[in-house]
Amino acid sequence: MSVVVLISGRGSNLQAILEAGIPVAAVISNRVDAAGLAVAARFGVATGVVEHRAYATREAFDAALAAAIDRHAPRLVALAGFMRVLTPAFVARYAGRLVNIHPSLLPEFPGLDTHARALAAGTKRHGCTVHFVTEQMDHGPIIAQAPVPVLPGDTEEALAARVLEQEHRLYPQAIRWFLDGRLVIEGDRVRVMENHG
Repeated sequence: MSVVVLISGRGSNLQAILEAGIPVAAVISNRVDAAGLAVAARFGVATGVVEHRAYATREAFDAALAAAIDRHAPRLVALAGFMRVLTPAFVARYAGRLVNIHPSLLPEFPGLDTHARALAAGTKRHGCTVHFVTEQMDHGPIIAQAPVPVLPGDTEEALAARVLEQEHRLYPQAIRWFLDGRLVIEGDRVRVMENHG
């Protein structure tokens, strides 16, 4: 039933996942200084570091990362602020069991600087998306979304804080649905089945 979580930074979504009681087998970072590693340690979760700078190519890094993940034989691999573009071979290896959370209502604002771009675009709604990872960045089948209003006078920081609050609620819920066998991928769509448990 376990999950391996990949992080690069502070680990706030990781903390939300752990606080929700999701069974996390290990947390792996591409940065030895990622604050999220200390979060994992506080919860008694095994940690590992696969430093991307130690590898000459993306393919070599992804192969080492996959080896570190596979030692834990997880049902699901969850990206939580993991700031690396993954190779097609890596994505294919975990197809249908690799998820990510993105701070926008995809397909709007894929990539970086989503809050600044949402404000610049004058959009009235922003939010976050949990999706399955595919080769095309930030374009996989959407599992769940949580919208937040963009308020008059919003700053990037204020908007980001409101979105993050929703991320912390949405990501554990989506992971739980996966572990409970409630997610069915149908082409580019995800259906959440009723829970008859």
